[in-house]
Amino acid sequence: MKKTLTVSAATLLAASLVLAGCGKNGNEAGSPDASNASAGGKDKVKLSLWHNYTGDDQRAKTMRAIIEEYQKAHPNVELDIQAIPPDGYRTRLKTVAAANEMPDLFVMWPGVMTKEFQAGNLIQPINELLDGKPEWKDGFLPGSFDGFTIGSDVYSVPVALSPTSILYYNKKILEDNGLTPPKTWDELMNAVNVLKEKKITPIALGNKAAWLAQSSILSSLADRVTGTEWFLKAAAQDGAKFTDPEFVQALTYLQDLQKAGAFQEGFNAIDNTQMEQYFAQGKAAMMIDGGWALTNLAASAPADSLSQMGATILPSVPNGKGDPNTLSGVVGTGFGLGKNATGAKKEAALDLLYTLAGPDAQKRVLESNQLVSYKVELDKSKVTPIFAEVYELVNKVGRTPVYDGVLSSAVADEVNNGLQDLLMGAKPEAVAKKIQEAQEKSMQSGS
Repeated sequence: MKKTLTVSAATLLAASLVLAGCGKNGNEAGSPDASNASAGGKDKVKLSLWHNYTGDDQRAKTMRAIIEEYQKAHPNVELDIQAIPPDGYRTRLKTVAAANEMPDLFVMWPGVMTKEFQAGNLIQPINELLDGKPEWKDGFLPGSFDGFTIGSDVYSVPVALSPTSILYYNKKILEDNGLTPPKTWDELMNAVNVLKEKKITPIALGNKAAWLAQSSILSSLADRVTGTEWFLKAAAQDGAKFTDPEFVQALTYLQDLQKAGAFQEGFNAIDNTQMEQYFAQGKAAMMIDGGWALTNLAASAPADSLSQMGATILPSVPNGKGDPNTLSGVVGTGFGLGKNATGAKKEAALDLLYTLAGPDAQKRVLESNQLVSYKVELDKSKVTPIFAEVYELVNKVGRTPVYDGVLSSAVADEVNNGLQDLLMGAKPEAVAKKIQEAQEKSMQSGS
């Protein structure tokens, strides 16, 4: 059975986790200009490529396989590959960006990261590649380029589609305890209480890297409370502030979960991959995570565990101003083209970019249990049942912004750190005040 994925332009909102610019000098990004020595009729080209596909998940394996295939098919291109684990990738990229030594081709986020790198004259557009392959360009879903576009220039294309706030649940655990997937906040809190009494972890959480509570929980939860319009106004400091009662209420809801014992002990000491393993092992009834979990689960979770997984959206909240039939989401990462890639090096980089993001790659990524922002028919026999369920889910709901896709990197860091403090007992009002102060400072500095 096959079905074509469709997503509306209004719901594909760009996001990024970008890094601002201080760091040490260094040459770790880079290759010198292309060394052109004739060999076998083709110029030799040395190309630096940075990626974060280091894991054992199916998508990472697929992308690494595509890179290896490209190397074998292009002996004239010498790839200097830096494969950096996801949690350290942005830090390394920040360092070379500050030193103005970008790789030739590298994994890049849409939204803020693209804007900041373009403003720093660190990247160059790929319009010529898109215009030269119109069928490929037209194959992307509406809005796919928005987060990578500045003016008339497009700086990348997505190789993924990432809903960030899916509520995964273990069907058996809920059924065995007389529970159903929660549709309202009261139902969620009741489930937490019932499961705690049975000494079952209600919700797995891995917030060591600090971004997960923001991206996967708050971005949707806060939208339920405040509505999208309020958030965009607060981000623009145009008639709304993060100290407003509705945002404080959103923070309070999140803290209420922690106070009720919703999360396992040490949730700030494990990362999202460990969280996913914890959930897959049946140690928690629920998990709030993004679409990226699907490819990790497909690679590591036993078949019987996968068969027990269901997926839904976060519950509605009392008197919420936002649309409850939504989840926060973004188009995924693409590949940025460093400004120093010129001549034969640029030609090779664009060719590799197309190999990594062209129609064949998009299909292979989809079949690795990773959603994509490209028109590809899904063969459900090649993916896990939970992937097929999420695939259907994302086509039935709207999308709202992810906080770190709209806010500057400095303010997003303040949100991330503030949520860690909140979950350790800090007052919601105090956290909201720090976020508001960071946003005011960001607006004043123009960042």
